[in-house]
Amino acid sequence: MGLIVMGLLDGRVVIVTGAGRGLGRSHCHELARQGATVVVNDLGVGVKGEAEDNELSPAEAVVGELTDIGATAIADTTSVTDWSGMAGLVERTVAQFGDLHAVVNNAGFLRDRMITSMTEDDFDAVIAVHLKGTFSLARHACGYWRDQGKAGKPVSGRIVNTTSGAGLFANVGQANYGSAKSAIATLTQIIALEMHRYGVTANALSPIAATRMLATVGRTADGAGGWDPLDPANASPVVAWLCSEQSGWLSGSVLRVDGNTVQRVKGWSVEGGYRSATGEELTVDELSIGIRKLFGTIPVGLGG
Repeated sequence: MGLIVMGLLDGRVVIVTGAGRGLGRSHCHELARQGATVVVNDLGVGVKGEAEDNELSPAEAVVGELTDIGATAIADTTSVTDWSGMAGLVERTVAQFGDLHAVVNNAGFLRDRMITSMTEDDFDAVIAVHLKGTFSLARHACGYWRDQGKAGKPVSGRIVNTTSGAGLFANVGQANYGSAKSAIATLTQIIALEMHRYGVTANALSPIAATRMLATVGRTADGAGGWDPLDPANASPVVAWLCSEQSGWLSGSVLRVDGNTVQRVKGWSVEGGYRSATGEELTVDELSIGIRKLFGTIPVGLGG
């Protein structure tokens, strides 16, 4: 994966969740190569959140890889859904390394089902790991940075959240996952608005990559050798840059990484409008034609 270079992130401390495999592992390697101290958080569960019997935890395995290239890294296996656990993770990181500069919220799993088959537990579990997990770590990191700012200390905090195409554009069979990822995009914008005054930015990344999760919906790497457009590592330089001081001017954005292309994703926008026929309040009677006018589907002979 390459040795450390004098990099963009020298002296910065970064927590990465879901860091034991796939995107998270790739992010850790890029962050380390750029000089960051990396806290590798991973619960070590399967793609549906089920317990796994690993001789060496995924987090410990990644830490071993990072220390082999000369990086400073530690493993953590706290669940992102554990509110007090995430508070403790921030506290331990600061106590051990003296500061915290960025968090990359990447933890998650899938339980895809059509809405008529999805159980309450399927929904709650996915919302918990993606949405609550992202909020929990972000909230405690933001609390630390706010306190630092109020104490007059310089702050360049960075939050990088992970959204997805299912959240941005919707997808069949992913009511739980898509809802969580859509909410994460909005949460990112809210954090950006609230934390600007303290020197903290928040951005979201939507990577297209061949991970265990993507494989569940039929997308895999091409395996043909050479550069792979679905390699999870394609998104990692963007993550590293977003964790750096250089990115301080950008906040509240959603960036989609597709192979070697970074795309800016813009959110909901208002398009057109129908005003009541009387110029006063809307009535039910006029909406059958009024809404058709809004969508440009007026039947021939109706509406004028």
